[in-house]
Amino acid sequence: MALRSMGALNVEGRRVLLRLDLNVPLKDGKVGDETRIREAAPTVRALAQRGAVVIACSHLGRAKGKPDPALSLAPVAPVLARLVGRPVRFVPDVAGEVAKQAVAAAKPGEVLLLENLRFEAGEEANDPAFCDRLAALADVYVNDAFGSAHRAHASTAGVARLFQERAAGPLMAREIAALSRVRDDPERPFVAVVGGAKISGKLETLTALARLADTVVLVGGMANTFLLAEGGVVGRSLVEADLVGTAREILAGAAARGTEVVLPTDVVVATGTDAPARTAAVGAVGPQEMILDIGPATRERIANVVATAETVFWNGPAGVFEKPAFAAGTLAIAAALAASAAFTVVGGGESVAAVQQAGLAATLSHVSTGGGAALEFLAGDTLPGVAALEEGA
Repeated sequence: MALRSMGALNVEGRRVLLRLDLNVPLKDGKVGDETRIREAAPTVRALAQRGAVVIACSHLGRAKGKPDPALSLAPVAPVLARLVGRPVRFVPDVAGEVAKQAVAAAKPGEVLLLENLRFEAGEEANDPAFCDRLAALADVYVNDAFGSAHRAHASTAGVARLFQERAAGPLMAREIAALSRVRDDPERPFVAVVGGAKISGKLETLTALARLADTVVLVGGMANTFLLAEGGVVGRSLVEADLVGTAREILAGAAARGTEVVLPTDVVVATGTDAPARTAAVGAVGPQEMILDIGPATRERIANVVATAETVFWNGPAGVFEKPAFAAGTLAIAAALAASAAFTVVGGGESVAAVQQAGLAATLSHVSTGGGAALEFLAGDTLPGVAALEEGA
């Protein structure tokens, strides 16, 4: 992809509008997980050290176009300051007079953090007037928020086109490089492990991966629909009955292309997520039981498949990961990827949480910050935030 890198920009003494992903959980007015802020900090530090006036901006939560004190970015500023190693001035405004005055008073090397972008209705609407106001704050634009690149919002798409000088930040560049390698030129065998609750949210990506990969491993709730499509017994498990036909089509297409599809052969079942669990063969699930994780034989088979791969992409847990009784499958997949010599990419909140919980993130080739964006990219969709950077690069 033709993307200008941040390093190619002249930023000394100039105002840089830096779109970050600081969409972190807040609890009692404090940041609950610093991961995204920690990932953003090196980009902020690099721009500040090069003498830029850094105007950082992000969304947080689902503010509906108006201020919501519970979703203010104010608690993020001190955490960002600590991780960057220099002061960060929080600006309680997005693109109004207060923001303009703060920017005008800022000196090279200083860092500002604007209020939650979604406090402005024009952000999600990609309103041209709001884009103009936001762009007027700066001379240069950098987008380092891959997790929001699939949204055609003002700060990710509309405003970028108003800057002659625009670039991808280092996080964005790494994401695109890693996911392009998986999508466009994977070393083979290429194994895709896809889990999560439902097929419906990942149908386009699943269809694309079934074409791209040599082996597709299906786990989690979505595997139940495929098991049902093959005539399996799933009891009261989560299924998407309206997509059984689609599952059959995906299986038939994979078979016609010679793509191997691996489905669970044994599972962990219970009558509820707090009820006693047992391991059962796929054909021996009781009528009142639910499939809540993959069993040990399936875990071993997946580990063997991953061990022989040259490229592995994983998205989605193998079970009800938040319950320890049903986390073994997800953690086993994380361990299998960590032990593999393949080029390994993990994307998606719970998958990323699993590798971090297991302390294995550093052993993987790439841990994606963008679940939805990563899936759409692999499906071949155009990401508005990336397309806006490509133009004129």
